[in-house]
Amino acid sequence: MRGADTFTESLFLMKRLDDFVPAGHPLRAIREMVNKALVAMDGLFADMYEADIKGGRPSVAPEKLLRAMLLQVLYSVRSERMLMEQIQYNMLFRWFVGLAMDDAVWVPTVFTKNRQRLIAHDAVVELFNQIVAQADERQLLSGEHFSVDGTLIQAWAGHKSFVPKDRQDGDDSDGSNFRNQQRSNETHESKTDGDARLYRKGKTASELRFMGHTLTDNRNGLVVNAMVTQADGYAEREAAKAMINDVRQSHEEETTLTLGADKGYDAQEFINALQQMNVLPHVAQNKSGRKSAVPDAVADSEGYAMSREKRKRIEQGFGWAKTVGHMRQVLVRGLEKVDQMFVLTMAAYNLTRLRTLGQVRLQGAR
Repeated sequence: MRGADTFTESLFLMKRLDDFVPAGHPLRAIREMVNKALVAMDGLFADMYEADIKGGRPSVAPEKLLRAMLLQVLYSVRSERMLMEQIQYNMLFRWFVGLAMDDAVWVPTVFTKNRQRLIAHDAVVELFNQIVAQADERQLLSGEHFSVDGTLIQAWAGHKSFVPKDRQDGDDSDGSNFRNQQRSNETHESKTDGDARLYRKGKTASELRFMGHTLTDNRNGLVVNAMVTQADGYAEREAAKAMINDVRQSHEEETTLTLGADKGYDAQEFINALQQMNVLPHVAQNKSGRKSAVPDAVADSEGYAMSREKRKRIEQGFGWAKTVGHMRQVLVRGLEKVDQMFVLTMAAYNLTRLRTLGQVRLQGAR
């Protein structure tokens, strides 16, 4: 018998948001890990809002803001305005953020007003570190064997914004007519994003870009450090030295670490810096018309071959960040904000990896 096309609502509905989320939904495991990290950050949040104790309206809880920002990455929501719209009627999003069904959704400008506060207190970096700490607690990290690489991030600025630095006040040139002109980062800058740099790599065209860098642990390909720099020919090696040095500080001096990288890192200065830090340079040898800086004794070792095989996993994080996390062309401007979004995206990537690794372990136990 055909059912009637009617719509009748009950006056009262005795259900919680949790009842609408399936028991096996992927966000359940992620939310549990995020909440554990946020609890550990309670002291940081208290310091962030210490100046507001004397008075004023209560601000949006930073825990809710960070959960909402993670949702934007995980579900590829292209704008904060659209994210607020989704949270308004999407019960799954409300449940993850921590808003009840009848709670009002804040306006999109809340993100703009609070982003700088989160940057000033390194809240996103601390969230990233807490998630890495959880991976370490689960013994998912080797702690000694790493890979490093960089990727180009297109800035939210176009060629028309790239104008001469010495242009006079009142000059309304929009930079659109640049044919047959010599342009460089020394003489020109973007009036849209002053931190972006005109850069090309390989066969790619010159674009206004930043450069994102990650350091991954070889055991399961989890990102243990991430950062964004201005794009230039030395950024990858300088960022690699900074990230592996951070790891070096947490180990005893006699512990030997390994670092895998592609041929672009095969430079004598970089190899020497690694050796001074007691890090074995498992860098791919570049012998194209030159002598490699990587010692043959290192390149012939069994560990070197393993590092080269594991190094491929680092590309998975970049691919995920650019297809899911909207990092192919970033949607914020300024080095600090781009860095914040890149680190947050890598934190979201780690969460998805940890969820998957947890499921694999559970199935193996069965």
